Amino acid sequence: MTLGMLASQFATQDIEDGKSVDKWKLYRALCEARPLLGVTDRALAVMSALLSFYPKDELSETNGLVVFPSNAQLSLRSHGMTEQTIRRHVAVLVEAGLIVRKDSPNGKRYVRRSGGGVIDEAFGFSLAPLLARADEIEHLAAQVTAERLHLQRLRERLTLCRRDVSKLIEAAVEEGASGNWEMVTTHFRALVTAIPRTPTAIEVTTALDEMEMLREEIVNQLEMQIKTKNMNGNPFQNDRHIQNSNPESSSELEPSFEQKLGKIPEGEQVAPAATTDELKRVDHRTLGGAKPKNARGEQAHSMTPARMKAFPLALVLQACPEIIPYGSGGAISSWRDLMAAAVVVRSMLGVSPDAYQQACEILGPENAATVIACILERAGHINSAGGYLRDLTRRAEKGEFALGPMIMALARANGNSVRRVG
Repeated sequence: MTLGMLASQFATQDIEDGKSVDKWKLYRALCEARPLLGVTDRALAVMSALLSFYPKDELSETNGLVVFPSNAQLSLRSHGMTEQTIRRHVAVLVEAGLIVRKDSPNGKRYVRRSGGGVIDEAFGFSLAPLLARADEIEHLAAQVTAERLHLQRLRERLTLCRRDVSKLIEAAVEEGASGNWEMVTTHFRALVTAIPRTPTAIEVTTALDEMEMLREEIVNQLEMQIKTKNMNGNPFQNDRHIQNSNPESSSELEPSFEQKLGKIPEGEQVAPAATTDELKRVDHRTLGGAKPKNARGEQAHSMTPARMKAFPLALVLQACPEIIPYGSGGAISSWRDLMAAAVVVRSMLGVSPDAYQQACEILGPENAATVIACILERAGHINSAGGYLRDLTRRAEKGEFALGPMIMALARANGNSVRRVG
């Protein structure tokens, strides 16, 4: 006797009057809820044998709830289990609170009948706990079924996502799209290999999130290349800007990167390709003859993507060496390598594809990759890399941001002396 067994016996006293349930329907629910009840499949086989000795299809107190088969008959209906094995699995059913032993004075299982053949008292195994917990068992069975269907749908989504990624990589390689597709393929295979043979719902969800992120990266990279080709083929599209009406918050920006045009520290000079004077020169005809004003009433300057030229690659890598290991083979030798590495880094930093695409369109692909490299250098000091990038893009569109101070600050922080780059 244990406290659990005693609790099961108390539960049998709370059976509603007139309650009945189909024994085989309840047994099927019991099999479904087996993982949550902690019973084995062999124990359920013994339960099936015990239910077969119940004379009615409906379990109810009216018909009695005690079965009293002999060991020999119970062994036959349990597919030939030995008596020792049956006793072990009966103990599991008792411990799980599904049946209760009703022992006779001599420990035997038998029944006493009246003169008319009516059962007065029976000694054996009581199925009362099973009837008392019928609603609970059906609820657990429904829960297990729902979890199984959820897992099945997750696995289906993961399978479809895996196919999409495989086809996208194959298409990119066949079409000769720029990018380190060997590294992408290696990452894809690593994700597939990490999936367990029999994964849980949590493991499948994690794998699905990573696979969908990889698919989004590939689609975004291919889409950017297509849009870049279209923009290069139609010069009228260079004046189009995309502005997010609901930008991410960027309230905590690094102070050293907050310098606007006209506020470059004394003694520092930027490369001629991106000098302050160049950034301030604007064709006022594109503004309809009017100059917008800033918060202090001063005339502000606008800037198109064509005005912001890229800095020399050597200077960018000198100021931002942290991005070099993300290049193809752990090195960056061209702007294409830097832009491919920036796509990997922006995902690692949590920058959305939309924010990065907007930066490419406003700053240009090379400068957007340079900004990502700069953010990587100071990632530990920036809470929201995505919000930071959006803020810089928005300020660049208004002509209030230059790459020079940012690169010079990082070069100074890395101990490099940069006087002038030609």
